[in-house]
Amino acid sequence: QVQLVESGGGLVQAGGSLRLSCAHSGRTFSTNTMGWFRQAPGKEREFVAAISWSGGSTYYVESVKGRFTISRDNAKNTVYLQMNSLKPEDTAVYYCAARRGSFTSSRRDEYDYWGQGTQVTVSS
Repeated sequence: QVQLVESGGGLVQAGGSLRLSCAHSGRTFSTNTMGWFRQAPGKEREFVAAISWSGGSTYYVESVKGRFTISRDNAKNTVYLQMNSLKPEDTAVYYCAARRGSFTSSRRDEYDYWGQGTQVTVSS
């Protein structure tokens, strides 16, 4: 059974930065595609970024391109989301997800495991 635990959320002013981390407990991390999603109050959970098992392929939603960077350290079973130039509209609960498939995906229903989420609040 895979457990995902996010950390690194918090309150930051617009223009600031945060780095989210997600620790993966299972033995399959190095073969899992990993993704980050977010959910703002009253909205559906949306895709943010994904990274292939090797780290060689990444995929971002258009609204975060050039500001967010997803990366992974397979030796530490951890995936990261570096968030720069944060905007108030980035405020949401951010979720880490793991997918057994080999390819990156933006579809929620293609991810098999989810973390509990970490709150990110960006003040204007």
